Amino acid sequence: MASPKKKTAATRHVALLRGVNVNGITIKSADLKALFVELGFGAVRTVLASGNVLFDTDESDAAELRARIEQALRKRFGYDAWIVLLTQKAVADMAAGYPFERIDEERHPYLVFGSDPAMLDEIMKAASTFDATVERLQRGKGVLYWQCPRGESTDTPVSKLLAKTRYKSSTTARNLRTVEKLLTD
Repeated sequence: MASPKKKTAATRHVALLRGVNVNGITIKSADLKALFVELGFGAVRTVLASGNVLFDTDESDAAELRARIEQALRKRFGYDAWIVLLTQKAVADMAAGYPFERIDEERHPYLVFGSDPAMLDEIMKAASTFDATVERLQRGKGVLYWQCPRGESTDTPVSKLLAKTRYKSSTTARNLRTVEKLLTD
């Protein structure tokens, strides 16, 4: 007689969608939440209108889970969907590790999440020649910590680097305040 499979406890995950509600790709939070519920996830909650979804699942294969979510997003919403998928605990650890001033009247704090460590390393190498007095970039575990001048988050050398098509499938950035909202659940 085969022993029954041991059911693992559900883990809280964060799906960070790239490029949602910008450049003509509009997804309502209610529709996004409905899709995640249809996929069988529990305690689904969207945070802000920028493609952040919290959900519970006992699925343990992160690559398979990411692929399933991306495929469902593409099918439902008809765009080239890419996500960075992390556990809520990993996001909390990344936020806690933010190395720069959290409150700075002249600069915005960002985290650049990545699903491919080689891409994060490549970004760091490319950014090593940028002026550190304009913006700061530091490598963390699975993340880049970025601080840029207020009002210039789309105009700096790092932001232009991050916007390259090459990084679209593996990176997405969030303001630290948004990240902290992902941790309150």
